[in-house]
Amino acid sequence: MKPLEQLVRPNIWRLAPYSSARDEYSGKEAHVFLDANENPYNSPYNRYPDPLQRELKARIAQLKGVPADMIFLGNGSDEAIDLPYRIFCEPGVDNVVAIEPTYGMYRVCADINNVEYRPVLLDEHYQLRADRLLAAADEKTKIIWICSPNNPTGNALNPEEIEKVVKGFQGIVIIDEAYGDFSAQKSFRSELAKYSNLIVLNTFSKAWGLAAIRLGMAFASPDIIAIYNKVKYPYNVNLLTQLLALEALKDPFEVDKWIKLLLGERIRLIAAFRDLPICEEIYPTDANFFLARMTDAQAIYDYLVNRGIIVRNRTRIQLCNNCLRITIGTKSENNELLAALRQY
Repeated sequence: MKPLEQLVRPNIWRLAPYSSARDEYSGKEAHVFLDANENPYNSPYNRYPDPLQRELKARIAQLKGVPADMIFLGNGSDEAIDLPYRIFCEPGVDNVVAIEPTYGMYRVCADINNVEYRPVLLDEHYQLRADRLLAAADEKTKIIWICSPNNPTGNALNPEEIEKVVKGFQGIVIIDEAYGDFSAQKSFRSELAKYSNLIVLNTFSKAWGLAAIRLGMAFASPDIIAIYNKVKYPYNVNLLTQLLALEALKDPFEVDKWIKLLLGERIRLIAAFRDLPICEEIYPTDANFFLARMTDAQAIYDYLVNRGIIVRNRTRIQLCNNCLRITIGTKSENNELLAALRQY
């Protein structure tokens, strides 16, 4: 990896971050707060939340096996996706490389930040080729995006090929493991000490069932996390989100039960789809969804919408022609979907 100073935008490297009132007294005991122009009434919601979410990060550190100073918490994973563009990519100058098809926010954030986005098609098995990704990069490439398990394809990508990218690229490699809790593949979080150019994303929206509270995670070296914290807005994770996440973390075994239920339903639903005349192929998945190639994805999608059942039509995505993406629901929801498709 190039020295971090050479990767970070010069203005960001020199940036003096905003210092909030809560930053200045950090580490000291206090009970009278007359520093932040808050209303003294309506406790606890009258007070600004901890800008660095220290208590929450300490709990996540125990669960994920990553030191707290290597954790960034954001307003959903979308904040953790957008910030690297603002940190590393000079608008109109630098570029990023990404697998294709994949999660659409990588491209959207590139467009918002005026950064060239270079997609590299996966192969016929929806797997990446490290040599193709590296060949698409040049001296102005700051980031390579990899999503595994990938969205919308569902499959975990070959870890040996991912490691070739991390080793062979001089910039930042970001591996989005939003669906990693559903996969048997080892998380790349365990490789952070080995690779200083690696950022691994995770979320509370999927396995934890907390999409509504908007809490995303980025794991990286302390130096990269320090820059994340310098650029983020001071109070990016609100108190309600922090409290709800802390409550959820009290019982991680409940999440394990949900994962087992969903994986069992995934097996059942895929088996049932294979018997449908309108389903032509089911692609391998390591996530809480699967991609199915149908006889007429648009017509089937419209039919399901009229029945009040919403799936995702991915037919306009490259390599996903005539494909529907099916999220695994409860047993009753899955049964309703199957009943409707059997009547199509």
